[in-house]
Amino acid sequence: AIDPDDHVTAGLEALEGFISERTAWLIGHHMEGHKIHDRTIGARRKRRLSAHQWNDDLCSLSQCDRDGRTPGAEVDDLEQALDYIEGIEEMFGD
Repeated sequence: AIDPDDHVTAGLEALEGFISERTAWLIGHHMEGHKIHDRTIGARRKRRLSAHQWNDDLCSLSQCDRDGRTPGAEVDDLEQALDYIEGIEEMFGD
């Protein structure tokens, strides 16, 4: 919504100073997570990401992003979603 041509950079700039290094890394690489799933990423890049400490989180984020685009999918209400996010923040310290 901020910049449809480069939503990753725009999002990171808007969030700078408000998010953890882990969250910034996940945002910065989430499109590569889609390429891993679609099998359109290069082998060398895939190996590098697979070796990263947050790779499992990236794969989970990618799956959630894809699942969130399913028309008619059941979702939590806003209050439940915010409670869930606060729980993650407490767990990871983001």
